Amino acid sequence: MKRILTIQDISCLGKCSITIALPVISALGTECVILPTAVLSNHTLFKSFTCKDLSDQIEPICEKWADEDIKFDGIYTGYLGTIEQIEMMEKIFDTFGKDALIFVDPVMADNGKLYPAFDMDYAKKNTELCSKADIIVPNITEAAIMTGMEYKEDHDEAYINELINRLVKLGAKKTFLTGVSLSEGKTGVMGYDRESGEVFTYQNDKVDAIFHGTGDLFSSTLIGEIMKGKDWKDAARIAADYTAHTIAVTMENPKKPWYGVDFEATLPYLINMD
Repeated sequence: MKRILTIQDISCLGKCSITIALPVISALGTECVILPTAVLSNHTLFKSFTCKDLSDQIEPICEKWADEDIKFDGIYTGYLGTIEQIEMMEKIFDTFGKDALIFVDPVMADNGKLYPAFDMDYAKKNTELCSKADIIVPNITEAAIMTGMEYKEDHDEAYINELINRLVKLGAKKTFLTGVSLSEGKTGVMGYDRESGEVFTYQNDKVDAIFHGTGDLFSSTLIGEIMKGKDWKDAARIAADYTAHTIAVTMENPKKPWYGVDFEATLPYLINMD
């Protein structure tokens, strides 16, 4: 069985980060090892929350794994809270990433701006981390920040192509840009394979709702499918369809949980998508 290490925060309540990555990757038949960077009472869209930084635990945990000669087939990073944690990821890549697929979701911004906890120094460091990855999965805001382009909520194909071209120069083998809307009422993903030069675009119907954690759901499904041996385009298609399906199912819930999508109800659908 293949083994993925995912490194990101964990919210005790709320559907995001590790609480999505662990069940989704496991459901797809890959062992998912977790390395929490912080533990939160609940995610940050609640009125208040507690947060305990776990940076001081990362190195000791990794040392024990190294002592045991633990190997990983994939390393998947998500939300990282500080520049220091990003620097720790670089060391982890060096220690455990020689034979592993390095997958970076540079979670730091959305809707045209950085998250409140971050500044441009953080963004620059996160961009450096992306340069060490095999696969990166930024949204349009993150891509614009990393490439120095103006953010455009309303965008055309020429703008997206320029974003992709600049992202490719960071060095990743494959780039997936999410939140791409190339036609009215649609949203989806554009992917680029640097080796072949092949471009892949896939769109779903756009839903007039925003749920926390949908980016985590897409990324976790994407790497889970790739670990199963799926072609990168098929993996992206499945991840996009599954995310869209889960949003649609959540919209049918009378309570429509604003804090996250009902992915637990749709895991059987994911497992049977092949």
